[in-house]
Amino acid sequence: MDTVVSTETADILLVEDQPHDAELALRALKKLDLDERIALVRDGAAALDFLFGRGEYAGRALADAPRLILLDLKLPKVSGIEVLRTLKSDERTRHIPVIVLTSSGEACDVEACYDLGVNSYVVKPVDFAQFTETVQQIGTYWLGTNEPPC
Repeated sequence: MDTVVSTETADILLVEDQPHDAELALRALKKLDLDERIALVRDGAAALDFLFGRGEYAGRALADAPRLILLDLKLPKVSGIEVLRTLKSDERTRHIPVIVLTSSGEACDVEACYDLGVNSYVVKPVDFAQFTETVQQIGTYWLGTNEPPC
């Protein structure tokens, strides 16, 4: 796993298999000083292991759940849709905001994600400046403006 910070705690879990997109997202969040507690995983299986404290993350306290998950859909091992389905169907993780950040704008993907309880669906802008601004807006809203559940 590539971890930007501790594997024990993270405010943001970035689930992204494309190195370029992951780097852009990390840079965008760094500009807002939101990069100090980000965990980066490269596939859906690692995301589930991180969130449920299994595999290489065995022993990680589930109470230290991230405050936000940025989830790509096209992932190796376990798809983003399956990760979302698992998270939103489990009492321990269903309250964590999940933002799908993907290149797919297909209506069937959008509908499937909202049916599963995604909090927001964002198609990755191709333009670097727009991508940066989009990621910053997501981070600012979900970690600064939004009131999380108690």
